[in-house]
Amino acid sequence: MNTRISAALAAALITTLSAGVATAQAAKPMEKCFGVSLAGKNDCKAGAGTSCAGTSKVSYQKNAWKLVPAGTCTKIKTPKGPGSLTES
Repeated sequence: MNTRISAALAAALITTLSAGVATAQAAKPMEKCFGVSLAGKNDCKAGAGTSCAGTSKVSYQKNAWKLVPAGTCTKIKTPKGPGSLTES
């Protein structure tokens, strides 16, 4: 019986810790990063002729953006150069 209680407590602890990590990750500030999304994987705005999320026609489109953790955009390397905080 003690083994079952211990296992249940361990499972509850792991679930609680996992939820705390997910909450901490969700609370991180995000920023728009232009030119880093793959074709069809942008979060929004992909230029003329597109409506919004998932509509970019080419990878690394300079006017399509993806939300990334704040402070990481310009560190993202692509075949067309680093990400940008402004549309180009």
